[in-house]
Amino acid sequence: MKDIDNYLSKFSFPSEESKKLTKVALLNYCGAAILMPYKPFHAECKKLKYDLELLQNTFATSFEQVAHRVTCLQDPKLPGIPFHMLRVDMAGNISKRFSLSGIDIPRYGGACPRWNVYSAFTRPGVIQAAVSKMTNGEKYVCIARTVEKGVGRFGQSKSILSIGLGCDAKYAKDFVYTENINVSDKTTEIPIGVSCRTCDRLDCPQRAFPPLHKKFDVDINSRGVSVYVNDKSS
Repeated sequence: MKDIDNYLSKFSFPSEESKKLTKVALLNYCGAAILMPYKPFHAECKKLKYDLELLQNTFATSFEQVAHRVTCLQDPKLPGIPFHMLRVDMAGNISKRFSLSGIDIPRYGGACPRWNVYSAFTRPGVIQAAVSKMTNGEKYVCIARTVEKGVGRFGQSKSILSIGLGCDAKYAKDFVYTENINVSDKTTEIPIGVSCRTCDRLDCPQRAFPPLHKKFDVDINSRGVSVYVNDKSS
């Protein structure tokens, strides 16, 4: 605790609340490093090809703790796969976000509804894997699973959240969840974007809002895959 206080004293924070939040984040990181020491954890990740449930069992931690920890393996001398991670609720709110893979994750509001971090709510507790392709052509291997948060007495409901984890497709051979997926098969790719407002995919059947930077035409006599896309524009 004292070391963290000394470290934080070197920085200027806009408010006392932001300083306390930073302290909480560092304490959480410290706790994760104690439960899952870097070298042993890194070695198990390599051995198990980042099988999160096996890692969870080995280190007696939760699924979310393991998913978060694998995003921290960035020691230049002993690096792991650069993952992205996000945590969302059923309303689409993103409450945790890390993007070491390079994928864009919205800072406010929800992400693209075609991300499997949302479809995971349809199969609670089951890990879903997919190859997702962004509008810029970048491909990512993404997994998602729901988790329960909180401790309550019998009869009290717990919070249900979804954890998404992914990496650039070039790391697919080192990621256990690609063993039953043909990453090179274009027909299995799921086209995704960052969010509806910034995505220019006019052929998306799940578009909720029109794109901000692309002209669209509303035809009152016909309808395409969405109200913002008619057959001519798609």
